[in-house]
Amino acid sequence: MKQAKKKALEKAGWKVGDTSEFLSLSDEETAYIEMRLLLVQKLRSLRERKKLSQADLAKLIGSSQSRVAKMEAGDASVSTDLLLKSILALGATRAQIAKTLGSSMKDVA
Repeated sequence: MKQAKKKALEKAGWKVGDTSEFLSLSDEETAYIEMRLLLVQKLRSLRERKKLSQADLAKLIGSSQSRVAKMEAGDASVSTDLLLKSILALGATRAQIAKTLGSSMKDVA
């Protein structure tokens, strides 16, 4: 949020914060959520770069298109294991995954 907008909201009596403050998340919970979102972003970008549909990726990993859609939506019912397996199936290396996890959401946005 732009600083001028934040100041105007605070002046009007609003409390301005971020999602982790609003949900009272610990630093560990915030870091975990950000890492999952980075993996989701990596999955989608790799799939699109390879010009695969969600159905194509589903066949590749032995899953369903709806499951891939849930993965790309960041659905909490999708395991981190499946995210990582799918990213690896798309050809990513451990080094690329480590680099992805080392970035921040600000770098991705």
